[in-house]
Amino acid sequence: MIRLARNWKDFSVIATGDGYKLERWGEVLLLRPDPQVIWGAQRDLFAYPGIDAVYHRSEKGGGGWEFKKKLPDRWTVSYRELNFLVKPMGFKHTGLFPEQAVNWDRMAALVKTAGRPVKVLNLFAYTGGATVALAKAGAEVVHVDAAKGMVERAGENARLSGLYGGIRYIVDDCKKFVLREIRRGNRYDGIVMDPPSYGRGPGGEMWKLETEIYPFVGLCAQLLSDDPLFFLINSYTTGLQPAVLSNLLTLALGGRKGNIESYEVGLPTEEGIALPCGAGGMYFNDPTL
Repeated sequence: MIRLARNWKDFSVIATGDGYKLERWGEVLLLRPDPQVIWGAQRDLFAYPGIDAVYHRSEKGGGGWEFKKKLPDRWTVSYRELNFLVKPMGFKHTGLFPEQAVNWDRMAALVKTAGRPVKVLNLFAYTGGATVALAKAGAEVVHVDAAKGMVERAGENARLSGLYGGIRYIVDDCKKFVLREIRRGNRYDGIVMDPPSYGRGPGGEMWKLETEIYPFVGLCAQLLSDDPLFFLINSYTTGLQPAVLSNLLTLALGGRKGNIESYEVGLPTEEGIALPCGAGGMYFNDPTL
């Protein structure tokens, strides 16, 4: 099953092929590599009129942006009532993963229908897409990421969306923070995590998803309240099947009431196909069901 983020107005995937995707971010056209795009292009994407910037891959790894036109340092795109900063950055990123809107909508709906105050922990929280969506829905959110610059960007995104409270920003290694929260006895009604395949914390702490994710999910399960709403795991690790995320949640949550689903997340394209972008595994306890 693939869940598609269909409700964007300021973003779209125009065309794909030959390892690239052509996207519209507001009024800006970006051409970026995508490892999932192994099919041939139906047209020459590099010759598409009006392209503003292209990210070229390097044979030595990584790559860099070629700017065809002078662009603003950053600009804003909107999703529903949410606003986000976009900026071409290293490793072909823009600071936002638009396919995650499908998860923002699901979690926001659970918060809005809970009928009670909801506290959420967002781990490896990056620039705060989920943080902003959840806070806008009425949740109190604790946002944790090891990169100070990304946490600062999350604060900017929140303010762009009219949020000036309800979010606590933490620059820290996620595992260390979770261990402290367990000792302090803090609990959360929802947990979101978007763990990297590899990474380092601010103190040089090493993270490798294949060996760290199972014990880490078990630790996070200890932070859930007695009547939690959701636990979402996102993954962009190539080769990791959605069912693996279901298994992690099933084993870690130990038979709590509720449902567990796993799925691909993706984006519709103007060509009429679906572009797969990653995997999600979600435990949810919907009071309306």
